Amino acid sequence: MTFSIVARCADTGQLGIAISSSSIAVGARCPWLRPGVGAVSTQNITLPALGPEVLDLLEQGLAPAEALDKALTSNGYSQYRQLTAIDHLGRAVHFSGSETLGTHNAVSGEQCVAAGNMLADRGVIEAMVSTFEQGEGQLADRLLAAMHAAIAAGGEAGPVHSAALVVVGELTWPIINLRVDWADENPVGDLQRLWDAYRPQVQDYIDRALAPDRSPGYGVAGDDR
Repeated sequence: MTFSIVARCADTGQLGIAISSSSIAVGARCPWLRPGVGAVSTQNITLPALGPEVLDLLEQGLAPAEALDKALTSNGYSQYRQLTAIDHLGRAVHFSGSETLGTHNAVSGEQCVAAGNMLADRGVIEAMVSTFEQGEGQLADRLLAAMHAAIAAGGEAGPVHSAALVVVGELTWPIINLRVDWADENPVGDLQRLWDAYRPQVQDYIDRALAPDRSPGYGVAGDDR
């Protein structure tokens, strides 16, 4: 039902997740990120609580593998869960329970980890990791390139309907948080168009939040600055 990539930018320290699913509003349940701590995707038969719990454990100083194991053990039903995580140091880990749906795979790479279930082919996940590792540009661009590679490699066995892209940096809130909650076809393409529109505005929104007296004009009707 889902494929995703969780990653860190070695140059900026940003953490990000890109994800797509056959289910509605995957961005509301699966991606969890905390600046300076880590990023977690909880998928397959999703328990959203696992995301914040793993992040809490990472913040307490546990290594990613230990954090995943402790969270899964304390909540039970681990056989139904598929989780990936990366911490602020770039250490990645993944887990796929015995009841993970359909053809599934999970692969850790350099500063990234990708996983999916109900896949057209296990190679979908390997294509994501390879594309991310070879990518250039900012983290969001590399994450989306990995998603396009997944689609090109076959993606899910059936259609996908939702997608999300979330990136955190040094601020306490996500600097990028884009979602396609439902599309009849190609939500990854829709997500790319959202990012193309938002990319040139990212810094403007940060400036407006931190220094509204010196920030760019808002570019809306009634703004006479």
